[in-house]
Amino acid sequence: MVVFLVALPLCLGIALASGAPLLSGLLAGIVGGLLVGLFSGSQTSVSGPAAGLSTIVAAQILSLGSFSVFLLAVMLSGLIQIALGMARAGFIAAFFPSSVIKGLLAAIGTILVLKQIPHVLGHDLDPEGEMAFQQPDRETTFSELFGVFGDLQLGASIIGLLSIALLVVWSRWKPLKESFIPAPLAVVLLGIGANLWFEQLGDPWLIKPSHLVQVPVAEGLAEFFGLLQLPDFSQWVNPAVYSAAATIAIVASLETLLNLQAVDKIDPQQRTSPPSRELLAQGIGNVVCGLIGGLPITSVIVRSSVNINAGGKTKLAAVVHGVLLLLSVPLIPAWLNTIPLSCLAAILLVTGIKLASPALVKQMWNEGRYQFIPFAVTVVAIVCTDLLIGILIGLAVGVSFILNSNVRRPIRRFVEKHLGGDVLHIELANQVSFLNRAALSHVLAEVPRNGHVLLNAQNTDYIDPDVLDLIRDFKEQAAPAHGVEVSLIGFRSE
Repeated sequence: MVVFLVALPLCLGIALASGAPLLSGLLAGIVGGLLVGLFSGSQTSVSGPAAGLSTIVAAQILSLGSFSVFLLAVMLSGLIQIALGMARAGFIAAFFPSSVIKGLLAAIGTILVLKQIPHVLGHDLDPEGEMAFQQPDRETTFSELFGVFGDLQLGASIIGLLSIALLVVWSRWKPLKESFIPAPLAVVLLGIGANLWFEQLGDPWLIKPSHLVQVPVAEGLAEFFGLLQLPDFSQWVNPAVYSAAATIAIVASLETLLNLQAVDKIDPQQRTSPPSRELLAQGIGNVVCGLIGGLPITSVIVRSSVNINAGGKTKLAAVVHGVLLLLSVPLIPAWLNTIPLSCLAAILLVTGIKLASPALVKQMWNEGRYQFIPFAVTVVAIVCTDLLIGILIGLAVGVSFILNSNVRRPIRRFVEKHLGGDVLHIELANQVSFLNRAALSHVLAEVPRNGHVLLNAQNTDYIDPDVLDLIRDFKEQAAPAHGVEVSLIGFRSE
């Protein structure tokens, strides 16, 4: 229910920002919930139209000349993703540095906070909280914030501030925290009730339609299906369509894999989602979106984090949110249009604070410059450019730090002569990443039976979790089986 209420205005707003029909955003949300939710291997990820794709979608619609031709490109992009999934191309997700993934989370949280402050206070006609730093009206995120104080809508502001207060109280007061009603749902009910009351009071309390959810209202099922658009198959020989399809497939797949890893990191149960299966699920979803008139979809960190914060534990939450979108659009659009955007913005703002928490920044700082600098660069790049460019900049910086560290100080091994026998001394690099895993595994496999190996991490700032697992498995399983004595220096005792 909570993800549905948050996804509804986002689907509409992203369609608006993409220059596409509003219904296309809702259809993408429905497909992302129902189809991708069923086929995905992730229990907590929620898919739908992504704000990070809006600029690419707008550019491709313009270059292809019509939305129906663009739909053909979306369908073909889905086929490309299906091929990538079947080829098990999701393995590239393992090469994303953790500092960049955490930077993505913090950047999305920062953007949510900055972009939702105007909506909480009833300012700005941009209902989707567009994720780009540079706005279509040539304002930036920060100049929008400065403009808030000169244009406040009283009713929307009161609802937004009360919603934040309710969310804070709900998270700290034990009886409410343990109740079966999720806090965001209570916030939405508060918003609807306050909106209906303010209607009776009139100006200046009256909330304008631009600050309410705006679902397209169809008179019947025939009119609803009449709003659907189909792909223009006559353009299948147009080379520009295939170029657009490849662009959409590559960008959507990269965002999906990064978001999937980010979602797994905030999953309370720390489950690992199969990336290749996710590419396959996203491909199926995009084929269907192209066929029925929907925007391209990806795994979306905002909805996924809202899902986790609301208590979602299985993929049923994503599926049900898709069902609710499907039922609500033709059945209860008038009721949905009474929900103030300011109360939804409050939910997103609090979610953003959790993603970009000071504790995360402190943790990255304590892990040293090799982790903090790529993290900080990723955050700044995403906030000041856009999602895709920021991720690429963060990846470039993160990989350069890893390569620089490994080139300067690779794994070093030498044999020490002792009275009790020879000891193989393995000195680990300053940064031990997944790139070192194969080399270390090979060195450990060469330790002779009944030998003695010393692993020295005294000069090491960071060890990849996969490498730690390799060392732990060797010490606890392989070494005892071969009579090898293992000594560790410089590792944390815990």
